[in-house]
Amino acid sequence: MGIFDWKHWLVLLVVAIVVFGSKRLKSLGEDLGESIRGFRRSLRDADEEVAAVAPPPPPPAIGSEVGERQERRERPASVGPG
Repeated sequence: MGIFDWKHWLVLLVVAIVVFGSKRLKSLGEDLGESIRGFRRSLRDADEEVAAVAPPPPPPAIGSEVGERQERRERPASVGPG
């Protein structure tokens, strides 16, 4: 058994109903749900704005640096005047 057993939750629920009343608890639950939906909506809109403002950079060309290194190695070393 943890700190909050089902009996503890039942007592908390009864106390909340007595203090606030069932109609007020219903409106509090609806308000909480609407605020969570609004928060999620604002996060989604913010993500869309960031994606629209800053498009992702193009991926680097694969092997471009490797090819340059190989070209430098394959070039013959310059020998003095001759």
